[in-house]
Amino acid sequence: MRSIIVKLTLAFLLIGLTGSVLVAVIIRHRTRNAFTEFILNRDQQALVNSLVNYYETNRDWTGVIGRLESAFEGRGQFIEGRDFRREGTSFSLVGADRTVLFSAAPGQTGKKLADADLEKAVPLVVDGETAGWLLLARTPPKWIPDSAEDLFLRNVNRATLFSALVAAALALILGSLLALTLTRPIRELTIATVEIAKGKLGMQVKVRSKDELGELAESFNKMSLDLERATRARRQMTADIAHDLRSPLSVITGYAEALSDGKLQGTPEVYEILHQETHHLNRLVDDLRTLSLVDAGEMPLYRQPANPRSLLERVAARHAVAAQQANITLRVEPGESLPDIGIDVERMAQVLDNLILNAFRYTPAGGEISLSATQAGDQVHIRVRDSGSGIPPDDLPHIFDRFYRGDSARRSNGESGLGLAIARSIVEAHGGTITAASAPGEGAMFTITLKLENGRSGD
Repeated sequence: MRSIIVKLTLAFLLIGLTGSVLVAVIIRHRTRNAFTEFILNRDQQALVNSLVNYYETNRDWTGVIGRLESAFEGRGQFIEGRDFRREGTSFSLVGADRTVLFSAAPGQTGKKLADADLEKAVPLVVDGETAGWLLLARTPPKWIPDSAEDLFLRNVNRATLFSALVAAALALILGSLLALTLTRPIRELTIATVEIAKGKLGMQVKVRSKDELGELAESFNKMSLDLERATRARRQMTADIAHDLRSPLSVITGYAEALSDGKLQGTPEVYEILHQETHHLNRLVDDLRTLSLVDAGEMPLYRQPANPRSLLERVAARHAVAAQQANITLRVEPGESLPDIGIDVERMAQVLDNLILNAFRYTPAGGEISLSATQAGDQVHIRVRDSGSGIPPDDLPHIFDRFYRGDSARRSNGESGLGLAIARSIVEAHGGTITAASAPGEGAMFTITLKLENGRSGD
């Protein structure tokens, strides 16, 4: 029995049957008890009325004893239509002096009763005076076959059984429908999973509810789309890596073959080209290694307290010559009295290097790049702003993606296309965030947000 539909249907059927049986048993028991109590009360009232009428007529109990004895021996009836012997009715008649005048139970006649024995007795009142008491045994009567009482109970039992069977049938039908409804999304998810396993990425299932199954379907759809995007990105990244590796390798191979065949003489210019292309290859391999470490969660961070001002001044000093050659102003504008932050100085310097190099590529001669740091509560914001051409709105959400090429000029600028992706990975490894803001023609600003070391605020 592997089908969950069968399991759920049987479970609902079992619950329905159990509930129906319990309800049937309870109803039967309660109905029988209530009906028995009704019959006992009816018999008691009938006996009381008959005895009172007899005493009112005869003014004593003398003749009633014989009639009661005859009724219990089957030789007559004290009440018309009532056979005490067949019905199993048991009672005692007590006189005004508390003496048992008649009792269906052996050995009770002539016995003197105490007040406590008469607590549950029904007084027989005639003309305002108690002429005696009636003690009716509260035991379930024996129903006479085919009597009105017996037929009533049998009809109740049949109705209860029929109701239980109908309830079980409804439980089976509703359970089957509910099981089909519950398992339909699961079947759809199973089919979609099989299709994804076959390579059909991006499969979507219909979200049919807002419950846990609906949340599962939404999560599956998101996972499927993310998997499709990740696969496309991986394929694109593989193609980009192959392209970026092929270009310098082609240059190096061409020059090497020309030098080897004697078709080209070795000159400082040739050797410089080979050196640049080799450096490009080395940079690309280092970038890929850094990203692989981040993806594996194995990139080591050697945190130590560092002042943001010192970090910015150190990075700016490394790029001062390049900024001067490009006729770009590189300024440091740190805030006052900034507290230390716990960072891996070399890794964070690598992040700022990537941001500054990115700014150099898009800032024209005569432009400006500023480095600043400010404190806001328990966070420090480090910003790199340039006065370049800015980032187009369509490209802004993707600039941190690996090998994203929003600008065709990046295809031939000698960069790996991984700088901003590496920057984001390093910042996130520090528990921080990096964002970009820009408007076309107004430059771009990158903001790194880091928490203060141990949550301390500056003075």
